[in-house]
Amino acid sequence: MIAEILAETIGRMERAVEAAKDDFATVRTGRANPQLFQRVMVDYYGSPTPLSQLASLNAPEARTLVVTPYDKSALKAIEQAIRDIPNLGVNPTNDGNLVRVTMPELTADRRKEYVKLVRTKGEDAKVHLRGIRRKSKDELDALKSDVGEDELVRAEKELDTITRTHVDLIDEALKRKEAELLEV
Repeated sequence: MIAEILAETIGRMERAVEAAKDDFATVRTGRANPQLFQRVMVDYYGSPTPLSQLASLNAPEARTLVVTPYDKSALKAIEQAIRDIPNLGVNPTNDGNLVRVTMPELTADRRKEYVKLVRTKGEDAKVHLRGIRRKSKDELDALKSDVGEDELVRAEKELDTITRTHVDLIDEALKRKEAELLEV
């Protein structure tokens, strides 16, 4: 029973770390990155549709992103959805076949803002990990009458080690993203 709780905890924490990394990828750096538009929803025939389902995204140059829609009738909606992204500061151009997005150069102040944003996202991810740990600890405490106290103490130490490992993974991803943001 203890092994099942710990295995489930590891799985949930790994998913939380991946979600944090995906969240970090949505923060803009100096380079064009298709993952920036990962969560963009386009109003396609009246229903919100993810941009990745409507078009292919690629970065032919360091600061240019090209969005090629599968359906040319969605060009205007895609262009509007990109224009409406908050805090991105881009003005997409539509040439009738594709949408070209040129990323403006980041200022030093903007870079610092993004570092703060990424740190906030990192802290939120760590809080989520601690919540997973707390729930698992409660599940272990519920087993107190069924298992020995030594086993419970050992399981709690292992739970702490698992949590520390995953927090370190988030810290590493955070450091990489900060370095990427501060790179000129």
